Amino acid sequence: MMIVGVSAVTTFGSIYGFGKYQDYKHAGTQSTTSLPFNYASFKEDGSNAPGQIDFTAAAEAATPAVVHIKVTITAKQPQGGRSADPFGDMFGNPFDDFFGGPQQRRTPQTQRASGSGVLISNDGYIVTNNHVVDKADEIKVTLANKKSYTAKLIGKDANSDLAVLKIEGSNFPYISYGNSDNLKLGQWVLAIGYPLNLDVTVTAGIISAKSRSTGLSNGKAPIDSYIQTDAAINPGNSGGALVNTEGQLIGINSQIASPTGSYAGYGYAIPVNIVKKTITDLIKYGAVQRGYLGIQYYSGSLDDEDVRKKLGIKGDVDGVYVSGVQSDGAAKEAGIQKDDIITKMDGQKIAGTSDLTAVVASHKPGDKVPVTFLRNGQEKTVNVTLKNNVGSLAATTPQTAVEQLGGQLETLDEATARRNNIRGGVKVTKLGTGLLSKTRMQEGFIIISANDTNILKVEDLKKVLVNSNGSTVTLKGFYPGDNFLYGYPISLNGGDTVDNNGNDDDDN
Repeated sequence: MMIVGVSAVTTFGSIYGFGKYQDYKHAGTQSTTSLPFNYASFKEDGSNAPGQIDFTAAAEAATPAVVHIKVTITAKQPQGGRSADPFGDMFGNPFDDFFGGPQQRRTPQTQRASGSGVLISNDGYIVTNNHVVDKADEIKVTLANKKSYTAKLIGKDANSDLAVLKIEGSNFPYISYGNSDNLKLGQWVLAIGYPLNLDVTVTAGIISAKSRSTGLSNGKAPIDSYIQTDAAINPGNSGGALVNTEGQLIGINSQIASPTGSYAGYGYAIPVNIVKKTITDLIKYGAVQRGYLGIQYYSGSLDDEDVRKKLGIKGDVDGVYVSGVQSDGAAKEAGIQKDDIITKMDGQKIAGTSDLTAVVASHKPGDKVPVTFLRNGQEKTVNVTLKNNVGSLAATTPQTAVEQLGGQLETLDEATARRNNIRGGVKVTKLGTGLLSKTRMQEGFIIISANDTNILKVEDLKKVLVNSNGSTVTLKGFYPGDNFLYGYPISLNGGDTVDNNGNDDDDN
């Protein structure tokens, strides 16, 4: 069993300085009436007519918008311990597993890794994987025309494994969005990226599965629903583009299934409809506005007859079995009960848990979504208003780490926490002149997580800051009276601090 989510924050009102964010309402979005200049070949000769298997126009249109990302990490090694590779199997040295890895390193080690990214707007917004840039101290982006830029981190989300970067400039080539809900098995696709530190590379294949659950996703509430393709994807392709024969972005390449760490027949991409919603939230708020249904469910398949008997399900049925509902969750308020089987949500068929998590992830708190379910063999449909979700954790550590932030921080009192339906948090009572003042954060902001670690009190925040080893820390939280979650990336290594809208705010 696993928990989809528990409603925690249900009522909020207004926010200090909210108008500042409205200027960025359309940042990173695309026009539906015009194509980027790099799609000229499609306009000129109507390439890729139905039935024509020719990838040249799609490749020519999309490759200028796929970028090479190189990151630098200065990792502090634990005393007498083994070096931890922050990129895991994707970028690690395979010989470390056989020979025990580097030992007894007592000085900071500079680690470098690379991946891919996709320009999604002409003003320089780039989407990539979270695991490509997570913990990075410096991010360099090189375009297909060999021009290089230093990128700023705008926001990241471990649950979707997505991150947004920004480079300064204008009139960049970018990829036009497609629609991942319309994909069909056997459809031709291209994977574009920079595998194995090679120059931009295009491989072709088909969509071999949809809504695939890999079990490899990270985050506390991972969105485990991928497009599966046999287009060759290797280390370094992470964050690159999966495009259709019209050159439209249909997914962001993220994972490979391989016993060796290199291509072995299957790769996985995050569907573009999830990408669009996630990066729009990251650009506008610095945090993903994710809705929660508020149920527990059986995570396995209902195809097995023994499983159905054990759960008390009669006959063959596709869907997600509800094993429990949260007492204050959206599902319970709408009338969904334990033992119901969800078969459809927002007009889309729900054949399993990967379908459910994908549909829920495409919505934000406050969205009213129709949900169809079976109860005692009878089909019912209700409208569910999705809710927010926040949580808790704890720890202690020294004062010096938090001093870089400046300002005044205080642990949230129990009454205020109870009033906002959370277990705790840290309130910013004054911004001061430190790193907090370089963001668009306003006084009164309540921090509930730092680098996706839940925060109950000031001591929790101190520990996260110390363990960050001087890298970027993203503080997430809310303003009392506002129903949005905001994120503020803060650089602790002495570099510029980037606010949640991609601005360098040294002059504020």
